Amino acid sequence: MKRIIYFPIVAVVAITLAAVSGCAEPKGIAGYYTYKTECLGSELDGSVTVLAWGNGRDRFDAGEQARKNAVNDVLFKGIVEGKGDCHQPPLVNEPNARTKYGDYFNKFFADRGLFGRYVSLKDERSREDREIKAARKSITMGVVVRVERAKLKERLIKDGILKR
Repeated sequence: MKRIIYFPIVAVVAITLAAVSGCAEPKGIAGYYTYKTECLGSELDGSVTVLAWGNGRDRFDAGEQARKNAVNDVLFKGIVEGKGDCHQPPLVNEPNARTKYGDYFNKFFADRGLFGRYVSLKDERSREDREIKAARKSITMGVVVRVERAKLKERLIKDGILKR
C-alpha cells in the first residue's frame, strides 16, 4: 500500500526536477548565446552610439561582423536595448525588405561594402572591446561603434529603398 502512495509523489518530483534542470542555461558556452545590440547614446547629428556584438574566427572578423550587425539592427530591427532615451525604430519598415531588395543589401553588407561608410569607431566615450572566447575556432566580441543613422537614411532614399 505504501508503494502506491509514494510512487506518484516520487514521479511528480522526478519530472519537476528534470524540467527545471533542462531550463538552465549552459555555462561556459558563449558561442551559442545571442547578444543584442545596446544603445549607449544618441547624438544630435542623427547618429547613434551602440554596443554591437559579432562572432568570427579572429578579432578582425568578429569586429567586422559586429559593425555589420550594428548597421543591420539600425536598418531592420531598431535599437530597443540599452538607455531608454535613445530607442530607435528601424529605418526600413517594409515587410521582407531584406529579401525584396536582396541584391542591393548583399552588395551593401559585403566585405568592405557600403555599410562601412555609415559606421565608425570614433566616439567620445572610451572605446572598449568586450571579448568572450567561445570555442577554439571562434571568438565573440562586443565593439562600441557609432552608426550614422541620418546619413544612412539619406542614402536609402537616394537609392530608392525608402520613400520620403
